[in-house]
Amino acid sequence: MDKPIRVALVWFRRDLRVDDQAALYHALKHAREVHCAFILDEEILAALPRRDRRVEFILQALQQLDAQLQALGGALIVRHGRATELLPELAAELGADAVYINHDDEPQALARDAAVARGLASFGCALHSFKDHVVFERSELLTGGGKPYTVFTPYKNAWLKKVDAFYLRAYPVRRHAAHVLKPSDLARGVPSLAEIGFEPAGLDAHLRAEQAEPMLADFLDRIDRYDQTRDFPAIKGPSYLSVHLRFGTLSIRRLASEAWQRMQAGDHGAEIWLSELIWRDFYHQVMHHRPRAMTHAFKPEYDAIRWDSGPEADALFQAWCEGRTGYPLVDAAMHQLNQSGYMHNRLRMVTASFLVKDLGIDWRRGEAYFAEKLLDFDLAANNGGWQWAASSGCDAQPYFRIFNPITQSQKFDAEGRFIKRYLPQLAGLDAKSIHAPWEAAPALLQAAGVSLGRDYPAPIVSHPLARERTLARYAVVKTATG
Repeated sequence: MDKPIRVALVWFRRDLRVDDQAALYHALKHAREVHCAFILDEEILAALPRRDRRVEFILQALQQLDAQLQALGGALIVRHGRATELLPELAAELGADAVYINHDDEPQALARDAAVARGLASFGCALHSFKDHVVFERSELLTGGGKPYTVFTPYKNAWLKKVDAFYLRAYPVRRHAAHVLKPSDLARGVPSLAEIGFEPAGLDAHLRAEQAEPMLADFLDRIDRYDQTRDFPAIKGPSYLSVHLRFGTLSIRRLASEAWQRMQAGDHGAEIWLSELIWRDFYHQVMHHRPRAMTHAFKPEYDAIRWDSGPEADALFQAWCEGRTGYPLVDAAMHQLNQSGYMHNRLRMVTASFLVKDLGIDWRRGEAYFAEKLLDFDLAANNGGWQWAASSGCDAQPYFRIFNPITQSQKFDAEGRFIKRYLPQLAGLDAKSIHAPWEAAPALLQAAGVSLGRDYPAPIVSHPLARERTLARYAVVKTATG
């Protein structure tokens, strides 16, 4: 790419920002004229419910991106249809010599990009792709034997040993934008939800696209306490930045740099948060090297597990989805997900463990439900988290470690503040009984205005009995595989 390119097209996908954007930077640096586009891909949108928070977030982010590009002299061309058809057509219409993108290693995205590359090649247009979504990707970090890591701690150690200011520095986009970014008659603004067949779903104020910078500033003010607060869903502990990483409204290099610099200065909270970002890189390199694990157990022997199925299992799954399990912390977490599109990270582990190890239901059903509901859904991280809970993934929780939903509730929501926020019918219960209402004295329940089976369900499963069934279920697999 040393030879100057006359016209380039930057195809935005999960990188919806101007600053520190790898593909945009390289296009601006090598082309005389740069246009920018986003395709509302019907192959993705067709499978979504008509009220999908992610679509609403994306349209907000596109409006913001368009404004940023206009301020630099350009504009955003937005099209709605099949990306495999529209992107080559747009490149040809613009007379583009090359299309610039950032890597997307999800299996379906790789197939889409390969189809686009073939379409572009038919008229001599090149496709150039760059790393942007993670700090280290694909095979940048390998073991001493040249193999991909399957255990997190050695991967993290290698990550921290390799990282430095070079890998975390921002791409200086604005330096190259003048007179290169071009407006276009093809840019007609961002369509509304109605124009692409969707309806408003409602986004919590802190989860809106324009909140990226305010939320980052807020988190950096309290990052030093992250290690002490992150596990308690009733308080402001998490960063709430996962959706901005998912859609690229914030740069991973910027966030990792903020954490790394603070860690260097002795900030333990920043060190723990950086570990979470490293987990994200870890799961993405797993997806690259083991794409089969996106639909099957990373540990193949766990594909032999006989999960419960049939009408009774379906009813239990529906109760889990709707927050009707009778375990308050699990139910409150599911209500948070269903109402906001967000779930606290600790509760993602608790609810996943409950579905798999209390209800005996295939982790893939829970993964698919999270994929539908989570605003910050990321295939690699979602799959990694679910397989961790199911003990079938790399560096997963051992199968005999099973979260107790009551003790998790007592430890991480001791006063029941989070539970009461999402299950107001239990607000009259005291801090002891709210974690297991079925164990409370009848007089206490009556005084709190709670009638089990009417105001709140009785437990749909006994945790001690479910635990024994799970140990037996997994033991069969372990015995069969030696």
